[in-house]
This record gives sequence, structure tokens and C-alpha cells, in this order.
Amino acid sequence: MEKPLTEGMRPDGQPLSLKEYERLGGYQAWRKALTAMAPGEVTDEVKKADLRGRGGAGFPAGEKWSYVPSPEDVAGPRYVVANADEMEPGTFKDRLLMERNPHQLIEGMALCAYAIQANVAYIFLRWEYGKPARALERALAEACEANYLGRNVLGTGFRLEMRLHVSAGRYVCGEAMAVLNVLEGRRAIPRTKPPHPTISGLRGKPTVVNNVETLSNVPHIIRKGAEWFRGLSLVPSDSGTKLYGVSGRVRRPGLWELPMGTPLREILEGCAGGMQDGCRLRGLLPGGASTEFLTDQHLSVRMDFDSLLTAGSRLGTGAVIVLDDTKCPVGMVHNLEAFFARESCGWCTPCRDGLPWTAQLLQAIEEGQGRPGDVERLDLHTRLIGPGFTFCYLAPGAMEPLRSALKWFREDFERHIRDRRCPWR
Repeated sequence: MEKPLTEGMRPDGQPLSLKEYERLGGYQAWRKALTAMAPGEVTDEVKKADLRGRGGAGFPAGEKWSYVPSPEDVAGPRYVVANADEMEPGTFKDRLLMERNPHQLIEGMALCAYAIQANVAYIFLRWEYGKPARALERALAEACEANYLGRNVLGTGFRLEMRLHVSAGRYVCGEAMAVLNVLEGRRAIPRTKPPHPTISGLRGKPTVVNNVETLSNVPHIIRKGAEWFRGLSLVPSDSGTKLYGVSGRVRRPGLWELPMGTPLREILEGCAGGMQDGCRLRGLLPGGASTEFLTDQHLSVRMDFDSLLTAGSRLGTGAVIVLDDTKCPVGMVHNLEAFFARESCGWCTPCRDGLPWTAQLLQAIEEGQGRPGDVERLDLHTRLIGPGFTFCYLAPGAMEPLRSALKWFREDFERHIRDRRCPWR
């Protein structure tokens, strides 16, 4: 089984040097694109590969790139931004890629920059990620010294500057427009869309914002071809491999690169070793904290975009968070909603006021102070703070675990209110 994203990573956890990355085929795709491909051909190859965004939304990367107007139609600068903020609870895949193989991301960003004819690129990094920052700084210096970046890349006349921007750190920076505001020195809040970033992004110029894992796939697609990339998947609707993580009371929590569409049971029981002794699976969030709960009846579901939508959840970041029978589902959801309430940018009323109110109500239920009708009030809020009522997707995403918890664990909520205590305390 091929693992292009993680192949060759050092067992000691140290980042690959430039020489080590080159021995694995690194920067061959960059040379190929600059010397043998037109910018549009790079975009077309990524489109043929059907690479879908790995940051959560799953939008086709090549299609996004194709929305950037040509330099002939819109003159002036254009930009590439790698969103490496990665503050989705339970998610740590981008951290692994940046710590272990930073050149892979740099090459992917360079290929994207060439495809849209951008001369400046930014890596927008979560401020807590000190080790990835050091690995990226070293890799950027190596790439510049080797002339993979700079004013005249590999003697082709193409110019590309790449800069590391360490963020002050807010969950809302995972939203593409908020990233751009922060890079401009503004408050981390979303912007009205349209216009989309590909038309008017950073400093009002065409900009592509992609996730770290998404961009890290691009060198392999350009080097080995779209057909090869599609063949890595187990399902026809999605392509490539995916980094899947598992956290919670399993025997071997961790992160694995597997074919897109790997069954949930194989990840949970095969890779993660199943539940720890004395624990029983009650539910799980399959794609990070802002996805809907699934239960043990869903273990045959494949972990890909379409299959999880059919099952009633989302692939998100592919980070599986496990809930076992020794933990209170009400307490778990309260913890999540308190996080989302704290991370709201406060720009729109439903998010600014609705999320703290929801977290306070959950806290009251968890502490035995819930009242009859509270479950119905929570259910109402999952609709009032849902899609279409807020400026960005932070609050609707926060409602996904709550809405599904009320579906699968409603008796636990009602028992808290009826007995006026948490049974797990």
C-alpha cells in the first residue's frame, strides 16, 4: 500500500533535510512543472486527480485554482496561503506533515503558485506549533539556498517568495477569509462572500487558500499523474490517501495514512487496536469536534466524503474522537460547546450570544441544575444557530455534535434533569 504523504519519514521524528527529501523524489515535480508544463496544465492535472480539500469542506482543489483569473484578465499580484492554523479539537495531521516533511508542503505551495502565477506565498501557522515552525524555517532557508525559491527559480525566470506567518491563534482563523484579515493585520473575522478569495482575497487580489494536507498531495500528483492518484483510493467518488487520526480510550491512539474510503472499523479496531479493557464504544465524532456523532452501528461506514454524508455526519479533518461508556456524553458536549463559545469572533449575534448561552445551559444540566424543557431548548438552538443564520460556519459546526448527541444520547440528557445529577460523577 502506497503512502505518498508519509513515505520516507524518519523514525526518530526529525524533519527530513533537503537532501533526504530529494532522494525521495522531492522537487522533481517542481522542476517538471517549471520546464515542461504550462501553468494551466498544472491546474488541469490537479483537477483530473480530483483532489478534494483536506481541511474539512472537501472542495475540489483544482477547481478552486481554476477560478483565479489569468494575469491577462486581472493584472497585479496574486497569492497562495497555506492554512496551517489547525485548531480543530482532536486534529493533529498537519502538525505531523510539517514536523516530519516540511519540504513537501513547500513544494506543493510552489506548484500552486506557478499554476495561478503567484509570486508570493504565506504559511499561516498556529502559534503553539513551535516545532513545526522551526522545521519550516529551516526548510525555507534550504529551499532558497538551493534556488527552489527566490527571484529566478532554477534559472527559469519565475519568481517566488515564501514566508512563514505565525498566528496569534484563534479557532476562527480556520475560516479562509479570517486568515486573510489576520495577514493584513486586521481582526480575525470572516468577510462577506462573494467575492470569494480567488477573485478578491489578500489585499484585494486573487488568492488561493488551501489546507496543509491538500497542498502536500500536489507534488505527488504532478510527479506521478492524476490516474495514479485516483487509483490510491478504495472508492470511485474520492481520490488519494487520507491521514486518519484516533483519540480517546483506544489501545493505540495515533495517526495513519490510509486509502481514502477505508472502513471506520478498520481504522478503529485495526489501526487503533480497539477499545481499552473495561471500556465500550458509545459513539464517535468521525471528522473532528465539529462533526456529528456516529455510533457502533456505523462501523462499516467508509471514511470518505460521500459515505459519511450518507451516514449523517462529515469526513471533516478525518480525526476520530471516541466516546466510551465511562464518560458522560453531556459533559463531553458541554466541553466542546464551551470551546466553540470561547473561540467565537463575536461578529454575528447567533454565534456571539447563542454559543455561550448553549454552553451555560449544558453546564447547568451537567451540574444537576437542569429543568424540564431544557432539552427542547437545546434542540431549538441547534436549528436557530444552524446553517444560514450565521456569518460563517463556526456556530453551525458547533451545533453538529450537540444536535447528534440529542439524537443518540437523549436519554442521558433527560436522566441528568430527572435525577438532578450527573450519573458519571
